[in-house]
Amino acid sequence: MSYDTIILGAGAAGMMCAANCGGRVLVIDHAKAPGEKIRISGGGRCNFTNMHAGPGNFLSQNPHFCKSALARYTQWDFVDLVGRHGIAWHEKTLGQLFCDGSSKQIIQMLLDEMARAGAELWVQTSLRDLRKTEAGFALEVEREGQRHDLTCRNLVLATGGKSIPKMGATGLAYDIARQFGLRVTDTRAALVPFTFSDGRFKELSGVSVPARLSNVRTSFDEALLFTHRGLSGPSVLQLSSYWREGEAICVNLIPGLPLFDLLRDQRQVGGRKALTTELARHLPARLVEYLKHHLPMNGNLADQSDVALTDLSAALSDWQLTPSGTEGYRTAEVTLGGIDTDDLSSKTMEARDVPGLYAIGEAVDVTGWLGGYNFQWAWSSGHAAGTAIAAR
Repeated sequence: MSYDTIILGAGAAGMMCAANCGGRVLVIDHAKAPGEKIRISGGGRCNFTNMHAGPGNFLSQNPHFCKSALARYTQWDFVDLVGRHGIAWHEKTLGQLFCDGSSKQIIQMLLDEMARAGAELWVQTSLRDLRKTEAGFALEVEREGQRHDLTCRNLVLATGGKSIPKMGATGLAYDIARQFGLRVTDTRAALVPFTFSDGRFKELSGVSVPARLSNVRTSFDEALLFTHRGLSGPSVLQLSSYWREGEAICVNLIPGLPLFDLLRDQRQVGGRKALTTELARHLPARLVEYLKHHLPMNGNLADQSDVALTDLSAALSDWQLTPSGTEGYRTAEVTLGGIDTDDLSSKTMEARDVPGLYAIGEAVDVTGWLGGYNFQWAWSSGHAAGTAIAAR
């Protein structure tokens, strides 16, 4: 069977590409259903984009690469598409946009767009062989126990990265890229919890607090969640993309809180109150109970000198921790690194030295922040490749 375009991967980027590339299109995926990452995202409501999406929200060895695709198909273009399909949505914190209903609405929207474009979808289909031909590409796939020989002029790599292997992630796109001479940058888990091998935070599991997490590269102000294995929550996931093994991180438990002034003022009117009791007004009680074994918090407020209160405030705003590692690809929301952007056109996502070969979405060395940014990259890069193929 011959197609104009075959897309490997029925995720966000692959389905967006299929809806826009025209001609005879086949989308192949080994999963039982399309859009599995879409389905589970945002607690089942899909954080489908972010109002503030821009190049500064993405990591890549070439920070300029994503600019063209993001400018050509913006978050507002996707919001318009969502609106045309009658999907209600709302904004949460920091510009994050979610469906009012279910993430399945986004999947159905993409399937409807694919159907409108005449694209076919084969799920539970495995790639067995792939080679380049003079006219394009030849594939052998297995579907429902049957082998099929396929050919196409254009091949799109949209199989994602290594994150969440239990959902079938394998890094297939990297293997295919290398097969055709494209380089692949080092990959690692990103948007992922930190772990501590000594289990130091087990007793705090479930406690959440607003915090500022930082390292030598950047800083994020969002919620911090203690877990039985370490640290999670938005601020942790964000910082993990900028963290390297063995590095310390700084945890500020009182960002924006004038704790010294508050404690000093309270000392004047309630000096007999225990210091820990007063701290529990500003921090979770379980966290205060934990910290009193690691920081000088004994006695009443009246017992505390200005120097002691200054030191305590400084310690709570500069808690130095060195994670043992991360949860890895098992729970990572995305993979950092991927197919080298130097080998791709930023306008079309086509391989510079392999005509007809495209790479989009998470397979590429472009990784977004937490909060809908990675979906926006999927929409933008998928649209860029799709419209480029349609124009050929």
